[in-house]
Amino acid sequence: MAGEYACLSSSPVGIIPSVNGFFEELKRRKVYRVAVAYVVVAGGMIQLASAVFPAWELPNWSLRFLIVLLLAGFPIALILAWAFDVTPAGIQATPSLSPNEPGRAVPSHRRRNIFLLGTFGLAVAIGAGLFILPRVAARRVEKSIAVLPFENFSDQKSNAYFADGIQDDILTTLSKISDLKVISRTSVMAYRGSSRNVREIGAALGAAAILEGSVRSEGKRVRVNVQLINAANDEHIWANEYDRDLSDVFAIQTDLAHEIATALRAKLSPTEKEQMEKKPTQDANAYLLYVQAHDFFNRPDKLAADLRKAEELFQGAVQLDPNFALAHAQLSHLESWIYHSTDPTPARREKARVAAEEASRLQPDLPEAHAALGYYYYWTQRDYDRALAEFALAQRGLPNDAENFKAIGAIQRRQGKWSESTANFEKATELNPKDSDLLLNLAFNYLALRRYDEAENVVDRGLKVAPRSLTLNMVKCQIGIYARGDFGVEERALANLPAGFDPDGLISFARASVWLLQRRYAEALQLVQQYPGDVLHTDGTAPSPKALFEGVIYHFMYDEEKARAAFTRARPQVEQALRESPEDPARHIMLAKLLAGLGEKEAAIAEGKRAVELRPESLDAFDGPMITNSLAEIYASVGEPDRAFELIEHSLTTPNGTTVALLKIDPVWDPLRKDPRFAQLITRHGGSP
Repeated sequence: MAGEYACLSSSPVGIIPSVNGFFEELKRRKVYRVAVAYVVVAGGMIQLASAVFPAWELPNWSLRFLIVLLLAGFPIALILAWAFDVTPAGIQATPSLSPNEPGRAVPSHRRRNIFLLGTFGLAVAIGAGLFILPRVAARRVEKSIAVLPFENFSDQKSNAYFADGIQDDILTTLSKISDLKVISRTSVMAYRGSSRNVREIGAALGAAAILEGSVRSEGKRVRVNVQLINAANDEHIWANEYDRDLSDVFAIQTDLAHEIATALRAKLSPTEKEQMEKKPTQDANAYLLYVQAHDFFNRPDKLAADLRKAEELFQGAVQLDPNFALAHAQLSHLESWIYHSTDPTPARREKARVAAEEASRLQPDLPEAHAALGYYYYWTQRDYDRALAEFALAQRGLPNDAENFKAIGAIQRRQGKWSESTANFEKATELNPKDSDLLLNLAFNYLALRRYDEAENVVDRGLKVAPRSLTLNMVKCQIGIYARGDFGVEERALANLPAGFDPDGLISFARASVWLLQRRYAEALQLVQQYPGDVLHTDGTAPSPKALFEGVIYHFMYDEEKARAAFTRARPQVEQALRESPEDPARHIMLAKLLAGLGEKEAAIAEGKRAVELRPESLDAFDGPMITNSLAEIYASVGEPDRAFELIEHSLTTPNGTTVALLKIDPVWDPLRKDPRFAQLITRHGGSP
């Protein structure tokens, strides 16, 4: 046995001929020296490239390619070091040892030595690659960031709005950097007080870096603590503390933006740098009012009470500092929204115009001033071309602002450019993936195009973020009824809302409207009569007198005497609303339905036609079809079936028109049901009579 072990240890035919001899040969051929030098030089090149490549704006793969190239060259360098040597006479093949020299490699094993050397070098290179590449990738943070809600450490917890204001201003400042993707405020607010870790949040928002912070305000001093975290590995990139006077709070935002841009290697243009360093106001008190107003304006559902409070605060800010251009711009945005959503009066439109023009005069290059003009032209003038031009200018200054993409998408759908509109809404959701209002608008597109499954999926995404959103729950109900005639959705949606929650009668209006479709007339009537106010606010611009709703219900119950009495009581309110806003088609439709209920056929038709003239489908592909369908309802109610059928046929084939499911259940179409054409219409469009 001893002889066998001796033979195995010294045999020239073993797979590894002589370990000691092999390593002696590596030393003689200076392979060790070459390996060390190669590692040092390659490591330096990788470090240099990781710093320089981003500055040169080279693509991400370029650094990885360099690393792979250097690793692949390692075994080649070792083989060349084995085979060749640098001598005073130049590069020559490394001479073999003479037969009597110690460490002599047996000639028959030369190829095996080279193969072994190459295999060893390749194994080292692969191991180094597995170690280096993930760390290089982890250290290189992509140019995207989410700024989480700042914690309020002030003694007065009611000052939470101030911490939100600091966060929002930092977001706005960062949004001016075109080389940086910034997740919008609404999406990050869902993570206030969240226990989820940074990696999960980064993955959910599509952000490579996360900024966390806290704010403490004491008198006229503000202390802000922040830390920037790599979302890929939860490592801190840097942390800082700022302790400044309240009047110098804007310097904190500017300094922060510069540090973040440097850390993420985001390039700043001279214009972006100049915009970031401008102070919006020198008045600390005006700034505090602005921050509070901004908070009220951006609350979910934009309820009337919140909008009134926001208006009061914005007005207070510009009174304290008449040169506060940003506050003027946001005040104009607010006034334009109120005009568009609830109060389309000349006085409201004038307020929007004056504030927008003042913001533009004070600071012509302010992106928010261009956006304010865009909203003014869009919502109050319906001048889509000028609005789009202003939003394009706003986008240059705020390239990461999802609101600009949303506004452009909203205009495009009114132009009938549905695919372009949807693309812009989708782009906006990339920047603001958890904005319930943005998701609502995207759902409106799918609903208008009768893509019900997609609409429902988008609404469900929104409800995960804002389960108690009034508008999202109402649209969830609307989809179920429009698509399938499913009334069960209504109860499930309303169950998500707080008990007793009925701002301006919106819930009462929605519930009574659904009960009318279900022909639960007595319950709807009781609900309306129990409402304490005289007017129920609808989901449009025409506030509905309670008496008008009662008249409609009595009419469906075939109690024409009570219906006429209710319509007569409602008439002065309806006519007054129209006098206040004579160009609002919704108010013309409301008067037309009242006149039809009173039997004034020609006057009712005239009002319906006037509404269509004010909002034709050629001017508004979103609201226009709904106004056209309302005219069809008026024709049906006054005994003009031919005209009604013509418009219904059109509506069924037009985006945002009526649906077969709605035709089958809505009592407004009862005057047509005995006409054979009604069943034929339903069948022709895929329904069963």
